[in-house]
Amino acid sequence: MKLLIQRVTHAKVEVKNQTVGVISTGLLIFVGITHSDTNEQVLWLANKLINLRVFEDEHGKLNQSLLDISGEALIVSQFTLYADCNCGRRPSFIHAATSQTAQILYEKFIQTLKQFGINVQTGIFGAQMQVTLCNDGPVTLMLER
Repeated sequence: MKLLIQRVTHAKVEVKNQTVGVISTGLLIFVGITHSDTNEQVLWLANKLINLRVFEDEHGKLNQSLLDISGEALIVSQFTLYADCNCGRRPSFIHAATSQTAQILYEKFIQTLKQFGINVQTGIFGAQMQVTLCNDGPVTLMLER
């Protein structure tokens, strides 16, 4: 499982010109799932994510987590995180989980963050989406488990 995380001052996701998720200060999280991912990985990554110190304290140091700042999360499914671009000119997605498998773990990830008290907004799984964001810093990180 891969999470591409961007610290944002605001972000939104639209489907067919309709806003389906919007946040202010927090994290935009693109979620990629592969065939071998499990519920254990979901729990580990959710816990790591909400406690990851990527927000500045009063001294400008990255010492605060999403929980510390009462930040929000915008979660977007992103099977292309498992693209293999090593051969040819077109990406291969053989490492991405099937839609059915990925959706189950994606939903589990969302529910886990909500259980931690995070205000979670989402895109629509499998939809063609447009994501708008203001990356703060910029801070962009990849988490894998």
